[in-house]
Amino acid sequence: MNTAFIGLDYIVDIMHPDGKIARSAAHAAQRDVISKANRALAIAEAKGWLRVLVKVGFDPHYLDQPKQSPMFGRADRFGALKLGEHGTEFHPELKVSGNHLVIVKPRISAFYATGLDAALRANRIERLVVAGVSSSWAVQATARDAHDRDYQVCITEDACAAVDDTEHQTSMKLMSAIAQIITVSEMESL
Repeated sequence: MNTAFIGLDYIVDIMHPDGKIARSAAHAAQRDVISKANRALAIAEAKGWLRVLVKVGFDPHYLDQPKQSPMFGRADRFGALKLGEHGTEFHPELKVSGNHLVIVKPRISAFYATGLDAALRANRIERLVVAGVSSSWAVQATARDAHDRDYQVCITEDACAAVDDTEHQTSMKLMSAIAQIITVSEMESL
């Protein structure tokens, strides 16, 4: 089955201790999410899967920022999620190579106002293996969107993090109704 690995929001502002809105940084560090994401990317590469890294970000003048959003509405005040700045770079320990598709999204879901679906369809992808930060926002939104677009969805729960373990586990429990919850090690047998 044609498969893609999608890593969500492994960026400085969201999951690095120096990030401007890094509510999930401690949980990600505790769960060793970056090394697990690197392992997932290596497995995906060995299997010949399309590898997609997605990051949220806004125009340097915040012209596309949803000012009314409770989540993104104050990003400009903090100077967060500004494309071209350090905060929207991938985590320094994430092993990003030139043969990853990089998607920039302006909202929570990786599908909203991006070319992700077109790229997946161009590669005849049927199954998505999704991971990222945060479990309760980007991962859930992308998994739900993927499900509704008729992709088979797997979530690598150990390469995900949230604000804390309770929020993460609740998210995984909810997603189990529409996605297969797996570990990075279990990617080997897909």
